[in-house]
Amino acid sequence: MSHRYYNDGYYQQVPDLIQQFIYSFYRHIRDRNTKEIESMYEVSFVKFSENFYKGSSWPPFESVAEFAERDHVFGLLYKELYYRHLFAQSIPTLQDRIDSFKNYSELFDLLLNNNVNMILPNKWIWDLVDEYCYQFQNWGQYRCKPANMNDEDLERMKSCKDIWAVETVATTLQRLVDRSGIVKELEEDGGVKLYSYNGLYPNQSNVLRLVGYFSLLGLLRVRCLVGDYQAALKAIYPINLFDQKNLFATRIIGAAICLYFYSGFAYLMQRRYLDAVRCFNYISLHIYRVKNHYMHSNQLEVLRMNERHYALLALAVALCPASAKFLDETVQLQLNDRQEDHIATMCRGGLSAEKVLETLFSEAGPKFVTLQAPNYTRPSVNSNDQAFRGQLAAFMEEARIALALPTLKQFLRLYSSVTLTKLANLLEMEPAVLRAALLKRIERNVQIRHNGSNLDMTYGEEVKATDLDFTLEKNAETGEEMVIAQVAPANVSFVPLLKHHINRFQNILKDLDNSTIAA
Repeated sequence: MSHRYYNDGYYQQVPDLIQQFIYSFYRHIRDRNTKEIESMYEVSFVKFSENFYKGSSWPPFESVAEFAERDHVFGLLYKELYYRHLFAQSIPTLQDRIDSFKNYSELFDLLLNNNVNMILPNKWIWDLVDEYCYQFQNWGQYRCKPANMNDEDLERMKSCKDIWAVETVATTLQRLVDRSGIVKELEEDGGVKLYSYNGLYPNQSNVLRLVGYFSLLGLLRVRCLVGDYQAALKAIYPINLFDQKNLFATRIIGAAICLYFYSGFAYLMQRRYLDAVRCFNYISLHIYRVKNHYMHSNQLEVLRMNERHYALLALAVALCPASAKFLDETVQLQLNDRQEDHIATMCRGGLSAEKVLETLFSEAGPKFVTLQAPNYTRPSVNSNDQAFRGQLAAFMEEARIALALPTLKQFLRLYSSVTLTKLANLLEMEPAVLRAALLKRIERNVQIRHNGSNLDMTYGEEVKATDLDFTLEKNAETGEEMVIAQVAPANVSFVPLLKHHINRFQNILKDLDNSTIAA
């Protein structure tokens, strides 16, 4: 029998190898053969995608359904892979985006309303939830560029209000969390059982449980994308970012990156730089330790995200130098290699600092999604840019305060106490303007930091977060307002840094010797 399907304007044949693959894939899923399912998902599907469908789509399920006994559940899983591959290899059409959303909705409704007994690889379950959130983000970017749409798509978009809508996606993720019972389980044992069993309990399906767990991370991401950072951190309850001992997300590199990238960014945007640095430090160190295990297809994505972590880490350290004490030595060295010049520029303040701040924020931050649909009668307006500009403006407002008075520290190292008038003259400022700036700095010298044990990631306690502590006091004798400074001693070991540069210098000498010999 001929198995053909219509694609890209002509009919294509379904290769025998693909027919056999789909038949075997279906049988292994039906028989719960976990090792074979994992091999076919992580190896065979990737290989066949590269060899047969690079730059094009897999056959639609209707053309291969008979090889899977037209099984409805397998069809939903196959379509999820079909659309994921299509999004990665080409620019999806409006219909593709709608159909993918409907397939996800049907698949999740199946999990919510039925007792599912299948077992899938943990990574597949993570990829499924991750792709759901990615396609939501992609839709948010797509719909806000009506200038790129034809008249037919513009008209159709007016009736797509519920497709990939923020609250629809967030509600679905929350329902999956609730249905899975994962919150109660994590509250009871802190994730010990989930971690020790690697998510697969004896004689039980792992699908709903892990979909619920990963939906916590999905909610974090969705709320971050719309700029609701408090809700984002609330969403991951009861996952403790600062206790990684039994943290199941660390078993899958993509899940760990999602958890710490978006949590760190949420803290950054709430001026909780200490907690932001702790998040970025952990995930950067985690990637450094495990990166050699990810030499396959997602290695480039892992490394790309790692660069974003270091860019955001540079922002946090520049805005709050005291946060550097939370950096592991390895991360500190990596940060110096990547961002040392940028950090120095930001700490000097001025227009150059603002340019670096904006560049790092735009390159490393999320692709924000606006809650409100665009006006399709004015297709020239790009509301994506408006969403980004709004978040950038909020970030820069705080950054300017943090980086104001860049030379203040050097003067207060010279004077443990100085009159406000004299300091204003040294800084070439009006005393009233300087006083207002100093009060803002004093207010921001105190930050909220998580104590490491509370399961609410929005919780925090007030702590000093500065290496330049000062107060404004009136001199009892003269009545003049004084700036009383106490610069904290730098508690930094330069040994690792010196060793690092010595090793680099030795490598340079070795390369020079080799080039001389070769010549």
